[in-house]
Amino acid sequence: MPRFSLMSVLTLLIALLVALPLAGLLLQALQPDKQDIWLHLADTVLTDYALNSLLLALGVGLGTAILGTLSAWLVSRYQFTGQRVLQWALLLPLAMPTYVIAYVYTDALQFSGPIQSGLRALFDWQRADYWFFEIRSLPGLIVVFSLVFYPYVYVLAREAFLDRPASVEDVARSLGLSRAQVLWRVLLPMARPAIVAGVALVMMESLAEFGAVSYFGVNTLTSGIYKAWYAFGNPATAAQLALSLVGLVMLALVLEKRSRGRARFHNPSGRKPTPLKLHGGRAWLALGGCLLPLLGGFILPALWLLQLALSETETLLNLRYLGFAWNSVMLAFIASLLALAVALLLGYATRLNNNAWLHGLKRFASMGYAVPGTVLAVGVLVPLTAFDHAWIAWMQSLFGITPGLLLSGSMFALVFAYLVRFLAVAVHAVDSSLQRIRPSLDDAAQGLGLTRWKVLQRVHLPLLRGGMLSAVLLVFVEVMKELPATIVLRPFNLDTLATQVFVLAADERLAEAAVPSLMIVAVGLLPVLILTRVMRRGRV
Repeated sequence: MPRFSLMSVLTLLIALLVALPLAGLLLQALQPDKQDIWLHLADTVLTDYALNSLLLALGVGLGTAILGTLSAWLVSRYQFTGQRVLQWALLLPLAMPTYVIAYVYTDALQFSGPIQSGLRALFDWQRADYWFFEIRSLPGLIVVFSLVFYPYVYVLAREAFLDRPASVEDVARSLGLSRAQVLWRVLLPMARPAIVAGVALVMMESLAEFGAVSYFGVNTLTSGIYKAWYAFGNPATAAQLALSLVGLVMLALVLEKRSRGRARFHNPSGRKPTPLKLHGGRAWLALGGCLLPLLGGFILPALWLLQLALSETETLLNLRYLGFAWNSVMLAFIASLLALAVALLLGYATRLNNNAWLHGLKRFASMGYAVPGTVLAVGVLVPLTAFDHAWIAWMQSLFGITPGLLLSGSMFALVFAYLVRFLAVAVHAVDSSLQRIRPSLDDAAQGLGLTRWKVLQRVHLPLLRGGMLSAVLLVFVEVMKELPATIVLRPFNLDTLATQVFVLAADERLAEAAVPSLMIVAVGLLPVLILTRVMRRGRV
């Protein structure tokens, strides 16, 4: 019991520390709204913002659930031409920043772009002679986000499908179920925690996204947050809108948790199923089903960026991009390991002590993913600035000196913001793996005399290897792409590849922005290749 109490206290302290920026937003939201901006928004555009946000989250959630689950099912259960390559290639869209893809698709599909211009020249059409899909719209945004975000679902769903023993399918087939019925009635329900975890991450990312949303001209709650903060200069209203986003996401997660009832999704032991070899038309159909999201989410945008980069040959030899790449990798490495450690502690503590308050605290600490990066950066600055002021006052009173800021404007502030922003990514990946470990393994290990820490070290960590690698991969790539919080909190002269992409693309210098964009993709390939190696061993 003392060890368990120590873990509970440590978990409480860490969760409260991570939740400090959200608490800062809460305090900011309680400030009086002297300009009545909230009432103005409610009377004019708030309903449209909320409806667009809801449609965006539901549309992207459905799209990524279909693309991610289908591709995970095909590469994990079947063998066909290109299947081994697709196992890791399907992760590549993770390295594509959403704002870059928004620029690429707009450049390619807009009225003055090469595709529509080519169609008009080929068929001698005028603007009123044909209909073309408007990419800068809510449906266009849903399509783009689905193509970029589906790997969140793919990574976790594939791990869940591979963890299911062949005996589950054998029993279902012996009862007369077809392969399609086994998928719909047995395997998908068993993989539900992993799929829902991926969809939850996608929905939070969609709700918090601003760069692509503003570029496409779609008004969402995030747009309202930025307008309230910057256009009206009212941080209280912006914080209220941001907390509304957090509340919606938390409500959705609670409802999903309650909908499970007393169902459990532990991973049974047994031999793994042998993938079924496909031939002929079925093999080509499976290949096409996997290539479709990969083409739209990575291959075509990467080729477009490569063509733009080659048109600016002088930028290819600019060595300063290597420094930006080093900064991005360093920050991503530190943040991903820290997020994994915190996620393991939170997940294991809630597994040992199934208290409602501990689960609620973990959910609250994971809500930073639903807050726009700039708003979260301000939430981080609130407690850190208060600490720095107290530190300066203490040093002045004791030693009569005035030191500089200790935390604000430092790398600590930036890494802390990354932890708050992306902790949910690691928590969902670790939790989905923990839920598949049967409690009887814990009981058997403790019956053999192992302490709870030893159970974690010798039993859980080996079984969690796939989930831990997924968490590190996802957080690493997310930090590589993160933009708003980096711009606000980065120390002086600490630029990353993402900030360079934004600055160049904002100036309509997309050809120059193509080089750091491709470097983000190239650096993101390293964790993808590491995960691929483990995938081939059937561990992920």
